[in-house]
Amino acid sequence: MRGFVLCVVFSLTFGLIGFGQDKRTDKEVVKQDTVIVYGSDTCHYCTDTKVFLKEQHVEFVYYDVDVRLEKQKEMVEKLQNAGIPLDAISLPVVDINGRSLKMNDVTNFKGFLKSLIEKTK
Repeated sequence: MRGFVLCVVFSLTFGLIGFGQDKRTDKEVVKQDTVIVYGSDTCHYCTDTKVFLKEQHVEFVYYDVDVRLEKQKEMVEKLQNAGIPLDAISLPVVDINGRSLKMNDVTNFKGFLKSLIEKTK
């Protein structure tokens, strides 16, 4: 019985790791001209941002901060270093060449997306 339980736990553990989000080490190399999007798969603004960047042929790296808590911490540190207040964090947070941006005004989402493209060029 104990062997069966260990087998089930082992299978579940490696099954979740194998099908989970790509987890790179903290020492991962991100190119200097990289756009990083910190978001959540449950946030429609985040998914819209990903679709928009793909349509505009902008290469980016996406991190789901609900799944990857180390990236959530990294996002918060970047916002603090940029002097962006954390009292009302809104997703997505976009880092373009080390400059962090967050969407401040939900009503001007298209303006936010246009500013992303201008800053990537």
